Amino acid sequence: MNEITSYWWIILILFSIIFYKFILRVFFGMVMVPEDKIGLVTKKFVLFGADKSLPDGRIIATKGEAGYQAKTLAPGLYWGMWIWQYSIDMSGFTVIPEGKIGLVLSKDGKEIPTGRILARKVDSDNFQDATFFLDNGGQKGRQTAFITTGSYRINTFLFEIVIADQIKIYENMIGIVTALDGDPIPQGQIAGKFVEGHNNFQDFDKFLDTGGNRGLQPQVMLAGSYYINTWGIQIEQNPMTDVPIGYVGVVISYIGEDGQDVTGDTFKHGNIVSKGQRGVWMEPLGPGKYALNKYTTKLEAVPTTNLVLNWANARSESHDLDKNLSTITVRSKDGFPFNLDVAQIIHVPAAEAPKVIARFGSMNNLVSQVLEPTIGNYFRNSAQDSDVISFLSTRKERQESAKSHIKLVLDEYNVNAVDTLIGDIVPPDSLMKTLTDRKLAEEEQKTYQTQRMAQEQRQGMEKETAIADMQKEIVRASQSVEIAQRTADATVKKAEGDATSLKLNVNAEAEATKMRANAEAEATKARAGAQAEATKLNASAEAERISKTGLAEAEKIMAIGKSTAESYQLQVSAMGGDNFTRYKVTEEIGKGNIKVIPDVLITGNGGSDGSISGLLGLKLMEMMDTKDSKDGNKNIKK
Repeated sequence: MNEITSYWWIILILFSIIFYKFILRVFFGMVMVPEDKIGLVTKKFVLFGADKSLPDGRIIATKGEAGYQAKTLAPGLYWGMWIWQYSIDMSGFTVIPEGKIGLVLSKDGKEIPTGRILARKVDSDNFQDATFFLDNGGQKGRQTAFITTGSYRINTFLFEIVIADQIKIYENMIGIVTALDGDPIPQGQIAGKFVEGHNNFQDFDKFLDTGGNRGLQPQVMLAGSYYINTWGIQIEQNPMTDVPIGYVGVVISYIGEDGQDVTGDTFKHGNIVSKGQRGVWMEPLGPGKYALNKYTTKLEAVPTTNLVLNWANARSESHDLDKNLSTITVRSKDGFPFNLDVAQIIHVPAAEAPKVIARFGSMNNLVSQVLEPTIGNYFRNSAQDSDVISFLSTRKERQESAKSHIKLVLDEYNVNAVDTLIGDIVPPDSLMKTLTDRKLAEEEQKTYQTQRMAQEQRQGMEKETAIADMQKEIVRASQSVEIAQRTADATVKKAEGDATSLKLNVNAEAEATKMRANAEAEATKARAGAQAEATKLNASAEAERISKTGLAEAEKIMAIGKSTAESYQLQVSAMGGDNFTRYKVTEEIGKGNIKVIPDVLITGNGGSDGSISGLLGLKLMEMMDTKDSKDGNKNIKK
């Protein structure tokens, strides 16, 4: 018996060891919650002391009612949780990863007020105290509050957690905000009013408490990471508004209070207001990047550099303001249609840009409503006052006139007209053929004229060549004349020198030499083309020489006679008249070789040959006299 009892005790101990958890759970109501779990409690029935059932519409018990219990079991050991009364479900912690948020949906609580879609926040330790949540007015449905990165003991009987991404707005982007809950947008507005204190919409309850409106928000969010409840806030990312260099940005605001026009009475073409009011802002934005809400504001970029607009089919600038402009077709006074390209350079001052936008709405409207009709009609009217040829020939004048006219027009629209340029002018083909034929004829005429001038130049060249060829002869003739002249001058000088000793003779000889030199010079010229003149000069020179020579001889004889008379007078005075007479007689006898005494005296005394010897001697003397006479004549000729 004792052995049997011992045996059963051993079996009981082994059974207890093996099934101790079951035994503890059934007989002692023990529940052990692990460290990484929470216990979700379901109460099956109520024995005494509490309401046996939940109120209508409730599913979570906060006061011990039967059903899902708001209170959870944290990790640890619990007793009295009898298996027949309580059901314990082990649930893991709710973990929100890095870069995520947990959006909370409550399955129980009060009803959300009509017109709202989100339940307001209740400080319930990040939804870990379900009892406090429900007892303090927690509302069922989607919650405004959310939980961030971390681990939480969430009663999943009451709360459903939806993991959502953290909102990231990238560089050079902005977030345009639309609120899904809040007060209605005021009448006449397209966006809610500006409220502060909600930390970039991360505190949605604060947004609602300060009167935030549902719908489009005027604020935008800049680059960064944000904890945004996407059930209450929607974010649309858009690039920042860029105002490039060379432009200003004119802001047109669609929200805000109605502002008072700041341009005064001088500008009546639009409403220009101060910054922040509804209308066109007076102060344009300079080059840079701006966080503008494209749904509440509009930015018109206005170029402040010189802007070229082309009325040409084949050309358009990068700004595309002239993409709809085309070559202007006009008709001349003589009925010819022709095309012309026009370029207009304009400049919009930065301070005047808001007025341009307030008047026209955009730069495209300025081009289409003002520039296109103004320039097109001006050139059409201008062409009708002239024929095609005149229009082409007066292009510069018409360009200056167009510039002045268009400048006056654009000044009224707060736009500066820098320059107006007429480009290619394309007359009709038929007229162009006529002009081309005329031009070809003119060019041919110029060619003929050039050829004629070339022929004349060739003739002149040949003439100059002939003259150059004759230049040697001319130079030779000129040198001959010069030599003759030099020779004549030398002869004259020599004659003048000789005239010093024998003035009259030398002078006559010099004149004769000069005449011969002149005659020789003229003779040389005559060989070049005037032989008759040379002959005339020779004749004249010879006559002059004879005249001069005769006159010189006469003057010589007169001078000799005068000199001889004076000599005789002096001799008579010195010798006396008789003596001088006898002297001269004797002298003349001597000069004339008058023999007073015969050279040979023939006598008959003594000798047989006396008479013959005398005759021979006489004959011999005659022969000697003849020889002496010939020699004397030769000397005289010399």
